[in-house]
Amino acid sequence: MPAGDSNGPSGSPLSAGTGTAGGAGPAAPAASASSTPDSTARPAGTTPAGRPPGTVVASLMLGMALVALDSTIVATAVPQIVGDLGGFSVFSWLFSGYLLAVTVTLPVYGKLSDTLGRKPVLLFGIGLFLVGSLLSAFAWNMAALIAFRIVQGLGGGALQGTIQTLAGDLYPLKERPRIQARMSTVWAVSAVAGPALGGLLASYAHWRWIFLINLPLAGLALWMISRHLVEPVRSPGRKGPIDWAGALGVFACGGLLLFALVQGGVAWPWLSAPSLGLLAASTVLAAVVVRVERRAEEPILPGWVWRRRTIAAVNLAMGALGLLMVAPMVFMPTYAQSVLGLGPVGAGLVMSVMTLSWPITAALSQHVYRRIGFRDSAVIGIGLAAAILYAFTLLPYPARPWQPALIMLLLGGALGLFQLPLIVGVQSTVGWAERGTTTASVLFCRQVGQSVGAALLGAVANATIAARLVDAPMPGLPDHLDDVAKALDHPGLLPRAAADHLREAVAAAVEHIFLGATAAAVAALLILLLVAPRRFPVLPEQEH
Repeated sequence: MPAGDSNGPSGSPLSAGTGTAGGAGPAAPAASASSTPDSTARPAGTTPAGRPPGTVVASLMLGMALVALDSTIVATAVPQIVGDLGGFSVFSWLFSGYLLAVTVTLPVYGKLSDTLGRKPVLLFGIGLFLVGSLLSAFAWNMAALIAFRIVQGLGGGALQGTIQTLAGDLYPLKERPRIQARMSTVWAVSAVAGPALGGLLASYAHWRWIFLINLPLAGLALWMISRHLVEPVRSPGRKGPIDWAGALGVFACGGLLLFALVQGGVAWPWLSAPSLGLLAASTVLAAVVVRVERRAEEPILPGWVWRRRTIAAVNLAMGALGLLMVAPMVFMPTYAQSVLGLGPVGAGLVMSVMTLSWPITAALSQHVYRRIGFRDSAVIGIGLAAAILYAFTLLPYPARPWQPALIMLLLGGALGLFQLPLIVGVQSTVGWAERGTTTASVLFCRQVGQSVGAALLGAVANATIAARLVDAPMPGLPDHLDDVAKALDHPGLLPRAAADHLREAVAAAVEHIFLGATAAAVAALLILLLVAPRRFPVLPEQEH
């Protein structure tokens, strides 16, 4: 029986050396770059069992912690930063600028890691992140801090993509859930510890320490990786010219598109000249990038990323995941504080329970996908997620805090079963020389989906609240959406009826947000069922 990504009739685990194309869907081209001798080489520093030394895994987890802690630790110190530097009207770019830099550099670093190797790209990213952190600690105004946060993001893009790629390089197929679960645990711990650490540093030391604390961590990661990470031996013939024109085009096109999505509906209306101009310019640049990439010998965004059915399906599904994640990560804290009346700590706990169940089911997902395959495991996970997201809209008003917390707990479990099989599966369909580009394309699509989701679902929330304010049967409500946040922070200043109406408006807006997230989950489900092959075309791997 041909082995795809699941077991044979005996039920024995799939050996990393026996995977072949099977089941539905086309096999990977036999003459592709992924079948070259260097494409499946294992790092020379692995143990006889095929596992990397513990110091290498620890260094990768440390590098991922730099990225995972960054946003959560900064968010808690925003009041102190604004109080010291000013710039309240633009402080959101502390996060938007960082996210934009990470997103647009992911495909560039992915291709560079396939061309130059993982280690130099990873060391460069950590060094750039360290420089950005040092500069941020000594920023003299908000504009400088935003610029230095963008420098951090330029390094963070190399960290995020390359570490995920190395997770696929260092472990054979049947062992990959081990490292992926550890990476998920890093994100889970950071989601809980980051806000607490940021609050402690801002309150009892100074907000600048939230950046200075990165220096010893980044320095230790640099030392550990440079000393212990061993690159696989590769054929010198695989290196081609670096597509710098394509890299610049991807950076410019992605930057304009994300800038338009971040600022649209916030700094200016969606149908205004700035929004339409930015979207038109990004469209023109996209056409230029396609033309440049078709002529490049080693394109940054190669066409095979979208021509191969498995990779295209995973990219689209992960884009839908990024979109639906906006609901629990962005709007759940607002719901918990404004509707449930919880404080910041309680609201954070309601959201963070999702990060507790996610790594658990991610670690256990290998027992599922070894039996039924990568695609079907992900189908079960996203199907459950769609049902759980829709269940939020059925909560009574006002809900008790344990009810949305339970939904977040179940949602994390479902998404752990959805995401990890797709990442492990798609990395297993390509060889070493294509894994960086493939992994970067998956992460890039998720980041773009998140940006699109923030813009789209934010517009839905604003429209719902605006409609409720217009139809309000009582006086005393804010006249503008910009004043809603202030009114929610001080509900005692409003008449009781007006405060209740405003809370109901926010509850209705978040309900609509979760309906939108449900639609995104259903879209991901349909993509997997209609586009992804039932059996991923897993390539043979070599174990030492």
